[in-house]
Amino acid sequence: MTDAPLDAIEAARRPRIAIEAVSPTVDGGRFPVKTVIGRGIVVEADVFADGHEVLRAEVVWRPRGASDWRRAEMAELPNDRWRAAFTPDAIGRHEFAVEAWWDDFGTFRRDLTKKREAGLDVALETDEGLILLEEIASTAPQQAAKALADIILATRALGVSDRVAALLSPETHAAVEAAGHRAFLTRSAAYGLEVDRVQAAFASWYELFPRSESGDPTRHGTFRDVIRRLPQIRDMGFDVLYFPPIHPIGKTNRKGPNNTLTPGPSDVGSPYAIGSPDGGHDALHPELGSLEDFRALVAAAADSGLEIALDFAIQCSPDHPWLKDHPGWFKWRPDGSMKYAENPPKKYQDIVNVDFYGPDAVPGLWAALRDVVLFWASEGVKTFRVDNPHTKAFPFWEWMIEEVKREHPDAIFLSEAFTRPKVMYRLAKLGYSQSYTYFTWRNHKAEIADYLTELTTTAPKDFFRPHFFVNTPDINPYFLQTSGRAGFLIRAALATTLSGLWGMYNGFEICESAPLPGKEEYLDSEKYEIRIRNWAQAGNIIPEITRLNRIRKENPALHSHLGVRFYNCFDDHVIYYGKPRFAEDGSGRIEDMVLVFVNLDPFTVKDAPYEVPLWEFGLPDQGTIAVEDLMRGNRFTLTGKQHRIHLNPNELPFHVWRLTNLSGGA
Repeated sequence: MTDAPLDAIEAARRPRIAIEAVSPTVDGGRFPVKTVIGRGIVVEADVFADGHEVLRAEVVWRPRGASDWRRAEMAELPNDRWRAAFTPDAIGRHEFAVEAWWDDFGTFRRDLTKKREAGLDVALETDEGLILLEEIASTAPQQAAKALADIILATRALGVSDRVAALLSPETHAAVEAAGHRAFLTRSAAYGLEVDRVQAAFASWYELFPRSESGDPTRHGTFRDVIRRLPQIRDMGFDVLYFPPIHPIGKTNRKGPNNTLTPGPSDVGSPYAIGSPDGGHDALHPELGSLEDFRALVAAAADSGLEIALDFAIQCSPDHPWLKDHPGWFKWRPDGSMKYAENPPKKYQDIVNVDFYGPDAVPGLWAALRDVVLFWASEGVKTFRVDNPHTKAFPFWEWMIEEVKREHPDAIFLSEAFTRPKVMYRLAKLGYSQSYTYFTWRNHKAEIADYLTELTTTAPKDFFRPHFFVNTPDINPYFLQTSGRAGFLIRAALATTLSGLWGMYNGFEICESAPLPGKEEYLDSEKYEIRIRNWAQAGNIIPEITRLNRIRKENPALHSHLGVRFYNCFDDHVIYYGKPRFAEDGSGRIEDMVLVFVNLDPFTVKDAPYEVPLWEFGLPDQGTIAVEDLMRGNRFTLTGKQHRIHLNPNELPFHVWRLTNLSGGA
């Protein structure tokens, strides 16, 4: 089957100007690009047409639902590439596009100037110019048309040289601009842009189990107990306090200490076994306190500069009310028994999974899960860490996140998907604001640099925000099990300076690492029991974490993973990178740079040669740069490119410097 032939009239209606290779886009516009409020977006496109006429182009953008476009003029680059930048000033979904047109009067001005400079007779050209102005005036708004008419009338009475001067004058150019004449105007497809609040790209997370905050191993902690802990968390420099599920915990097949199947009557069980006669995902575990207690915690956290993040875990204890009220939302075995969750050979006897395409799931289950999130958002929680989203339906996430963000555009969703790269990236495209990453298992110089290069220079840079958690209740990394205090400092330095988003599960600050033998899991895991800790114990790294969080807040270059540059340090165990801060005038000049050295070997002192990146500041190889050591507080200068760095893991296995050009910048 062939398409019907085009007639000439239809063909002539097709765009005469080509707009191609628009960037940034995600999958050709299928998904929105991500940014945060106040951060500029640089848009580029190939724009060209037949012939040699002068072209103009703009990037246009607007919030979703707005009728008027805002505009920014695009500048022409080599090889028909065009560029402009704009800065969204509201959160929520936006759209942008590229417009281009023939600049008829611009072409006339260019050609008239060339002919005059060549000494040609341009009398006829001035007549053509006046005719063109008449054409432009015929479609112009009334005020612009009148201004052009006055110019035309005055210019006709002049001699040729004065006509040329009038046609090339700034006044005539301004009048034409006001007329808005745009021949062969062409607009690209509109591309989505999701503008989040700053915390979607820059935040420091601290995770704890509220039930462990009583200070007494025989007493279940409460939300009121957490309130007493807030100043300590705030003073370490964290701004997000994240809880695992805080909902009622089922008793059927409840897990005992270390994930045993033989709990005692006082064992608290896993908070991921959600649901009991006390309620489900929109209820609170009674021993944690009431809804009023939770509201008091949310308010107290806000007063301390902290926001609460909740775990959204879509799984149910066998005791969850939904199993009785909505059996069609679950899978059942042929003998009528419930189908427990499993990841063969692992079994999770205390939970069952919902069936997103069960007989009654659409729309009932989907709406119920959305309403759970909306309920907690109405209680002041706008940040959600989602458990294992890669095991749930992709279409559900795209629909649910969009639904929530229409009502709460400031909502943030963190994807806890330790899975295949393409699956992780798809979840980010579908709407997740942040994503767990492979950072947890990247310990060597080359693999860290390669991973960051992928995240910052390939397609994910436009939609994937990596969240560098150094540990989780589920993951006690092998590196931390054996590296001692130095290893915890190494991982903290990497996470806080490589990504705008980092997080830690409590216990990290006291270098807690006792494992279940042979596994990346904690011995006596807090997932199954109450854990009381001594935060002041010897060897803790609280001062170092506090200092790193302060450095992050004080240096805008550290507010994103984007922009990292790896430099030469001639030791395979020392990773060395910088993050520049550019001048706001668009000149490309570097105002300053955060420079980081990390000794990845927690047991060996390193004394390694490295190159100072003087060239980044436009300095010669023997230039001098000012350095402030942000961890130790001292200042000095470096002259020349070749130097050595000393890193002692028994003291501090990393350096964080700020470099400033003594001459005022490149």
